[in-house]
Amino acid sequence: MFTAPLLFLGLFLFPLWNITLEAPQYPIPLGMDIHINDFRDTNPHDIKNINLMNHYVGMQYIPDAIPEFKTFPIGIMISMVLGLLVAFKGDPKWYLAWFFLMCVLSSAGLIDFYLWEHDYGHNLDPKAIMQFKNPDGSPMGFQPPIFGSKDILNFRAHSYPRLGAYFLAAGIGLSLVAFWLGKRENKKA
Repeated sequence: MFTAPLLFLGLFLFPLWNITLEAPQYPIPLGMDIHINDFRDTNPHDIKNINLMNHYVGMQYIPDAIPEFKTFPIGIMISMVLGLLVAFKGDPKWYLAWFFLMCVLSSAGLIDFYLWEHDYGHNLDPKAIMQFKNPDGSPMGFQPPIFGSKDILNFRAHSYPRLGAYFLAAGIGLSLVAFWLGKRENKKA
């Protein structure tokens, strides 16, 4: 259980998620790595190029800082401290409680990511240089997928977790293993 929350440190070292855009006019795909506290270019100037391209269809600029970039690191640190306190307590029931709490918080993070992507891809400037419509006449959305790949005009957008997300998942999963091992050990005693 002591190792589980410490794995969350990987969120501060490695990207949590990556979105990549492939298109014929870009021999090297454009991409952005999403960290716990900011966006970073996958290749030099990718975010600048994505912002320039998205400007034509009225999408918002990928923000330099969004509120979650301030709250997520604090939430992760609090979760880590709470996990270490649970580990010191040594009660498998608390390991399970921490596991469920981390599952709920991780799910809330994914929902927040989806909502941000939805707003980013659908809240378009009505005065944009280029206007694209769906067959029914409604404005076309440009939301990247939360997970997987999707065609958006002549782009193929890919969205997948990166090493930081795997550290998070491993830490959460390890707490469940600690619960099972602790429960089994208590039965023997």
